[in-house]
Amino acid sequence: MEYRTLGRSGLKVSTLTMGTMTFGGAGAFSAVGKTDLDEARRMIDLCIDAGINLIDTANVYSNGFSEEIIGEALDGKRKGDVLIASKARMRIGDGPNDEGLSRYHLIRECEKSLKRLRTDVIDIYFLHEWDGTTPLEETIAALDTLVSQGKIRYVGCSNYSGWQVMKALGVSDRQHQPRFVTQQIHYTLEAREAEYELLPISVDQGLGVLVWSPLAGGLLSGKYHRDQATARQISGWTEPPIRDEDRLWRIVDVLAHIGENHGVSAAQVALAWLLGRPAVSSLVIGGRTEAQFKDNIAAASLVLTGDERARLDAVSRPPVLYPYWHQQFTAKDRFGPADLVLDREDI
Repeated sequence: MEYRTLGRSGLKVSTLTMGTMTFGGAGAFSAVGKTDLDEARRMIDLCIDAGINLIDTANVYSNGFSEEIIGEALDGKRKGDVLIASKARMRIGDGPNDEGLSRYHLIRECEKSLKRLRTDVIDIYFLHEWDGTTPLEETIAALDTLVSQGKIRYVGCSNYSGWQVMKALGVSDRQHQPRFVTQQIHYTLEAREAEYELLPISVDQGLGVLVWSPLAGGLLSGKYHRDQATARQISGWTEPPIRDEDRLWRIVDVLAHIGENHGVSAAQVALAWLLGRPAVSSLVIGGRTEAQFKDNIAAASLVLTGDERARLDAVSRPPVLYPYWHQQFTAKDRFGPADLVLDREDI
């Protein structure tokens, strides 16, 4: 297992992170998975034995049940050098202050998460989504309080747009308070929009990138084809959305062909492609079974050739969204032409 420094922090994280959205299966999350405590223990041990040192969860996953399972599975103590990441922002109750990034909600939810996780500190605490009603100054100050109290070590954001990330970083710098060291985003061969702003921002501002649902909810695993639906889709789960199904299946065809040449699954090829992208620190992998985790873990050691990466780049190239002049910073200062979504010839 490879370990990468998370952004400009000194924290080392494994290139694969254990995702736990399947833990619990309460409420709407039953469509994702229903991993119970005994299964969770086995899966956590499997991931730790493979070298994974980061477990990712959130207060909203199964209404806190995911955190409870993690806390019990770890027996109230950390195994070795295991790190825990959690999040807050989403609605977690019926009250007027049961959502958002106010000081009240953020501090209260962090303290609840600590109790469920049976730990004194959360290593990475993510703002799960933008809150346009709470002043950023209040949110960042609340994070500063939690860091000062020793309840969280590092802070990050999840599902922010480019301008939201930069505005938050500006507030942190101006107030001399904790700065994001990472962002958690959706980024796959099927969904490469992050390359327009989020990845350049990460490179420029020193943010590590954690990728959620790197297999597009299983659609890039190679197990599904044009006339099939995933278990999540059958259950009514629609995240992440797929906007161009024909393009999706063309990507899957190439993944499967490259996988056959290596004797591995299409899923491993998709994950290996992501691990070679700029600023990517770790991929949040999940699974309903131990076999799925084992297959995903094997991707950490898969090396793709330059030609294979070029084929994947070509088949997954998204439609033109921004004109060339909005890409000049990326091309000249950061990634280089080979990593661009757009070239002059595309315009």
